[in-house]
Amino acid sequence: MTGASGLYVGQVMHHRRRPRVHRLRYRMFSLLLDLDEIDALAARLRLFSRARFNLFAFHDGDHGDGSATPLRSQVEAHLVTTGIVPDGGAIRLLTMPRLCGHVFNPLSVYFCHGLGGDLRAIVYEVNNTFGQRHSYLLPAIVDGGGIVRHSTPKAFHVSPFMALEMTYDFRVLPPADRLVIAITGRDAAGVLITAALTAERRPLTDASLLGAALAQPLMTLKVVAGIGWEALLLWLKGVPVHPLPPAPTHPLTAPARP
Repeated sequence: MTGASGLYVGQVMHHRRRPRVHRLRYRMFSLLLDLDEIDALAARLRLFSRARFNLFAFHDGDHGDGSATPLRSQVEAHLVTTGIVPDGGAIRLLTMPRLCGHVFNPLSVYFCHGLGGDLRAIVYEVNNTFGQRHSYLLPAIVDGGGIVRHSTPKAFHVSPFMALEMTYDFRVLPPADRLVIAITGRDAAGVLITAALTAERRPLTDASLLGAALAQPLMTLKVVAGIGWEALLLWLKGVPVHPLPPAPTHPLTAPARP
């Protein structure tokens, strides 16, 4: 199936293994938005808008550096830093839209393609609850099973219950009929946490958007409330708290350009 814009409905799982076992699972939905299709989607859909209030809305400033520079230009500039020359191929962003004006995206993912449709790189855009944002760019090498696997040192503080000295391992089944993004966080003692998003594709229509909103009302607010609730549970379990380190000096972690 095409990887162009669509609705993905599924669930997120987190499993922390130490020093206390902690699990959570919740339903969620995301939009896969081709950056070149957003205006056309806003014109076609009554419940989705760009840069104005609606039941669902996409605001460019919620992503990237928050400036007026087009997101495509920002992502392409990042690609150049790793030696990947953009050729005008599709860039598709998996993210939660604003729902009734509110959004918080712990993770948004850009799938960067060549003109021939080949997946060339993935950008993971991470937000923390301290108002900071950082991205990881990794070249995409797809194995025989259609899975992308790669690793990167952790460079950005996300949770006060995890230290900065960690490595992320990613396993990604790029968007098609199904989508999987699995992340393992490990430190010197081994695997500390695993997390995974699994979702199924649905057509991006007013009916499917309304159905998602009714099935999971106020989802974006629930994400923020859920982060606070889970943090309280971890604190009550006695999991150590790490202080907030300085933010990275550069907004992007990526391999050095060859």
